[in-house]
Amino acid sequence: MAPVRILRAAGRRTASGRDRGSTAVEYLGFLPVLILIGLAGIQLGLIAYTAQQAGTAARAAARTAAQEDVSGSYAQVGRASMTGWVAERSRISPPAGGDAVTVTVTVKIPDILLGLLGDRTVEKSATMPRD
Repeated sequence: MAPVRILRAAGRRTASGRDRGSTAVEYLGFLPVLILIGLAGIQLGLIAYTAQQAGTAARAAARTAAQEDVSGSYAQVGRASMTGWVAERSRISPPAGGDAVTVTVTVKIPDILLGLLGDRTVEKSATMPRD
């Protein structure tokens, strides 16, 4: 019986001894870049979520401060309208204004990029007419 010859696909060649595993090494070199891009995407999502939560808290606190005398309840309502971990990082300024009440909420943005953002905050204000 004659030996069977196997034909290779056109353009395909076997890797020589020096080229074996080069794809794995290239992938390992690119993996940190992929991880950094993924973390940056998550960080952008956290920034947007924190800004949305600060805006919600500012509106809730201003609505409460406009309906009653200035006591501490506006800050409690503002913090209650945020997620717990965002509320822990927030600062709610006392209401200001005469015919309208303006409340400003400042929230520290969580940093998952190992300090690349620094100490950044997001600030949102809301104004409601007094009752």
